[in-house]
Amino acid sequence: MSDSKPRIAVINDDTAFLDLMHELLESEGFEVVPYREYQDVQKKIKAALPDLVVLDVVMSGEERGWQILELLTLDPVTRGVPIIVCTAAIRSLRDREEQLNRLGIRSLPKPFDLDDLLALVRDALRTRG
Repeated sequence: MSDSKPRIAVINDDTAFLDLMHELLESEGFEVVPYREYQDVQKKIKAALPDLVVLDVVMSGEERGWQILELLTLDPVTRGVPIIVCTAAIRSLRDREEQLNRLGIRSLPKPFDLDDLLALVRDALRTRG
């Protein structure tokens, strides 16, 4: 039965945020796979092939999420996995808005409304492929 649950990878170095996402998304019927470390996360995502990735930009005080995003979108294996960039780095998000739109990547600035997150998640999963 767990095979029928959409699997969502959440990449974020904030344990409280990961716990919140885990609780919220699992209560909505999703399987959540948290990733606290940014090192080698692209390889882990490639191996796991989740149905969706929720990616933070700032990790360990630096905007490492953009590198992860680039690796995921350039790799033919992970290119089709929908991504939601969820970050408090609003200026950086605005600076890359055109690129994200071109790649079909959704974004959600923090802080966000939980209903907005769930709507984005459902939309990304519905339009996958």
